[in-house]
Amino acid sequence: MDAYLLDWLNLLLRWVHVITVIAWIGSSFYFVFLDNNLLKPNSPDLLEKGVDGAMWAVHGGGFYNPQKYMVAPKKIHTKLHWFYWESYSSWLSGFALFTVLYLWNASTYLIDKSLMDWSPAMAISAALGFLVAFWFVYDTVCRLFGFKKNGELIVAGLMLCVVAFASWLACQLFAGRAAFLLVGAMIATAMSANVFVWIIPGQRKVVAAMTSGEKYDAMALAIHGKRGKQRSVHNTYFTLPVIFAMLSNHYSFLYTHPQRWLILFVLMFAGALIRQFFVQRHGYHLGRAKNPWPFAAVGVALIVAVILAMAPWGSSSSAPANAQAKPATFAQVKSVIDQRCLSCHGAQVQMKNVRLDSLEGIQLNAQNVYQQVSVTKQMPMNNATGITQEERDTIASWYLAGAKLD
Repeated sequence: MDAYLLDWLNLLLRWVHVITVIAWIGSSFYFVFLDNNLLKPNSPDLLEKGVDGAMWAVHGGGFYNPQKYMVAPKKIHTKLHWFYWESYSSWLSGFALFTVLYLWNASTYLIDKSLMDWSPAMAISAALGFLVAFWFVYDTVCRLFGFKKNGELIVAGLMLCVVAFASWLACQLFAGRAAFLLVGAMIATAMSANVFVWIIPGQRKVVAAMTSGEKYDAMALAIHGKRGKQRSVHNTYFTLPVIFAMLSNHYSFLYTHPQRWLILFVLMFAGALIRQFFVQRHGYHLGRAKNPWPFAAVGVALIVAVILAMAPWGSSSSAPANAQAKPATFAQVKSVIDQRCLSCHGAQVQMKNVRLDSLEGIQLNAQNVYQQVSVTKQMPMNNATGITQEERDTIASWYLAGAKLD
């Protein structure tokens, strides 16, 4: 019953997390689009009001006229909307999901004893340390170099090195699936921390000063706008790398590869380049940005290069090449299942509500066993029970011959 309820909690948290992430990234993409498409108005009444940029749009049968003020308008006639709960709810739901799936089951999902044989408490502490350490390193780099000459290039170069090192280190310490997710989570944590620590507090200070009716020092307030803009731009470049890291942990051919850290880093870098293409494309047709296509070309080229480098050249069939010529017997398969699978799928524990301690259970789950054990090789999780390649081939041979129970 506990495993059943945990599966439901996992599903519902994942659902909430996807919804909140869509809301957050959607608003981020929309405001980047606005910043690159708002035009300086010519209308005297708009200029008098302090409108720095405006545009017309049509959507859902209505016309919209967003306007941007570089200083606060003299009067805000409706409720001022703050965009921050999209960020906070994304991080909270994501961390809750990470806790339920990985931290709560650290010995199963977080630890690969062939890499690091440590206790669940130590592995959990190290995983949380990744989230905290990355934020402090990133924030320090931004504060030291962000506003210097060529500061953004320096920040980008340093953070590429940091992310590369973090990808390598995570893959040395944690199970491959957890390592991929953890690298994405540490970047996502920095994104949400940008909103919580700098963007929203800075905007609140600016709004409070400009709407107080009292004289204020515009130069002193300018730093909040500059920093908010800086971190917001960083967040939009982080989005595609984070999404890739979150999705990639569902594909075992990525996180079980011997060079998995390099694959993770290169594909996240490709995502950042492709995001740069979309950002610049918004302003390119207005003459505000250089040709964005080289960024897309390099990003796609990196993805293609990874695909070619990982390709199983020489494989003659989509079926496992090492399947036995003579079909294995059910007795051989049951011996493997009894030894390697029943600790998680037996009478005492039924992970994912799968039981393999009876003929009916094995028959019902035969396809799933074949896929998980012989094709994707995701099970046993982190090969905790030490299944051999020969035993994986035994299950493949039996299934491909018809999965007979006699």
